[in-house]
Amino acid sequence: MLVKFRSLGIQVLLFFIVFQGISYVREMSMLSTDVELSSPKKKSFTQVPTLMGETVSLNSQGKTTVLYFFAPWCQICHLSIGNLQNLYEKNEQLDVIAIAMDYMNDEEVLAFTTQHELTFPIALGNEAIKHAFSISAFPSYYVIDEKNTVVGKSMGYSSELGLYLRSL
Repeated sequence: MLVKFRSLGIQVLLFFIVFQGISYVREMSMLSTDVELSSPKKKSFTQVPTLMGETVSLNSQGKTTVLYFFAPWCQICHLSIGNLQNLYEKNEQLDVIAIAMDYMNDEEVLAFTTQHELTFPIALGNEAIKHAFSISAFPSYYVIDEKNTVVGKSMGYSSELGLYLRSL
């Protein structure tokens, strides 16, 4: 019996190591966690159009901010966006901006946001934003602090707890 638990423990440990390794390799293409988004070397996106016809800045407005890059056709985005909505509703000290990417038209983005009853701003992204933030897969998250510096990043599904821990 002890041998079975030891074997199971080794398998779980190996799975965890492989999973972390794959995550690390995938996230290597993302911006570094010490990049200041408002530095002269980075293009600033302060007037990004939103789904509601307004504009939003992708810079922090004095609060920790989660930038969530998604595509309406992405099934993982459909699974994880509710976690982000819950986190947003429970944390007044946190801003969230979702940036729609790789969509065909505004109606496709509107259908996604309506389906998930999203209440945070939905920016309409473009190729310049995709390139500037090194987005290569969906969903991708960046956490930026009140000084507009990237302090966390992730790619793929994230639980509400995972998002909360990255935003601390």
